[in-house]
Amino acid sequence: MAAAGIPPAHPDVLVTSRPLDEYCALFGLTRARLAALPGPLLDCPGGAAGLAAEARELGCRVIAADPVYALPLPAVVDRALAARAAMATAMAARPQLSPSPRPYRSEHYLRSWDRARRLFAADSSAHPQRYVAAALPRLPFADGAFALTLSGYLLFAYPELFGPEHQLAALTELVRVTSPDGEVRVQPLHDGRGRRCGHLDPLRHALGERRIASEVRRLPGPVDGRARRVLVLRAADHRRRAVRRPMM
Repeated sequence: MAAAGIPPAHPDVLVTSRPLDEYCALFGLTRARLAALPGPLLDCPGGAAGLAAEARELGCRVIAADPVYALPLPAVVDRALAARAAMATAMAARPQLSPSPRPYRSEHYLRSWDRARRLFAADSSAHPQRYVAAALPRLPFADGAFALTLSGYLLFAYPELFGPEHQLAALTELVRVTSPDGEVRVQPLHDGRGRRCGHLDPLRHALGERRIASEVRRLPGPVDGRARRVLVLRAADHRRRAVRRPMM
């Protein structure tokens, strides 16, 4: 479902193809938690992930939002293949940032992306309404539409594209579309070279001024056990909501 007037997908942002199990590991979730969600989950950006297709088997409804969905499906798949190649190169060049330093483990990891990409292509073709062309910091969803919102490998991964003001606006928007009883989870909190966000504390202070509670939660890595950090956001005052926007 394309949205009119959205900015185009930036060519430097990788369209990744992460499977459900990787989502669970990266965001500190379980399949049981997803199955028990009282409402839909938002994946923003969704990329070419297998999350929507795989989570449906658990009874969890997922809506993926990404500006890349304004492109024809073959073009999205081409972007995903390019991201796969870029990831393979990066893992070989910087094994300390990879899921595992062992080459055969890296290849196994990338094969999980291949499966997720195929699931995405089939699911988005059969159910295009689950894939919404939209870009932060303005999403075409009503206030509190989602029980859980996930945002991976975007806002802090590309600091050259998303500065502090854009990050603040985007995080505020993710909270707006999330239920007051739910939460937003954002990761990673570093860029593609592993450099941590240097202004996270001022950013969290600015979120607090908007009555958004934040927590940096430490999780074990999905494969190698290294500690990873996830930013967890909630509306601090359930009575306060941002300017309402209609569901498209």
